[in-house]
Amino acid sequence: MAKITKSKRRRGAELLEFTFTLLPLMMMIIVLLDASWAIFVKSTLAFAVRSGVRLGITITGTQATAAGSNLTAMVKANVQSNSLGLLSGAAGLAKIKVNYLQPPAPGSTAAAVDVSANSDGNNPLNIMEVSIQGFSLKALIPRFFSWKTAIDNSSTSISAVAADLIEPSRDPPPIGAAP
Repeated sequence: MAKITKSKRRRGAELLEFTFTLLPLMMMIIVLLDASWAIFVKSTLAFAVRSGVRLGITITGTQATAAGSNLTAMVKANVQSNSLGLLSGAAGLAKIKVNYLQPPAPGSTAAAVDVSANSDGNNPLNIMEVSIQGFSLKALIPRFFSWKTAIDNSSTSISAVAADLIEPSRDPPPIGAAP
């Protein structure tokens, strides 16, 4: 009988070990990419609403008239342009909401009153709230948990909100249609 050497007994072990390490490694990389993508989208939308609020609380009527627009439309356009294409088109614009709130009197425990429908909703010291609602993010790679269940293609809902006090101005811009 021929002698079996150690190298012949170990033949194919490298391929098996490579397979056992490659599959979990690929799954970890996919999960990392999906999580990174979601964090990037969330931070991009948060930046977009913050820049929209910053523009909205400081803009004057002269600037709005020169642009041929109103406060709400200019804020929505600013948020859309800072969203890196995530909120493109009319569908993306519909997800951006601008609300105007009148804060309660000092010392009061009452809630802020929504004055978005009023023509003077953008009075100084009112609160401008800019939000993105209903943005759904699909996973980069569909998720599957076992061979017996269907692939999970569901999306994750991401929202972003920013608010600040409207600064006093001698030249307030027209409010436009809100939210």
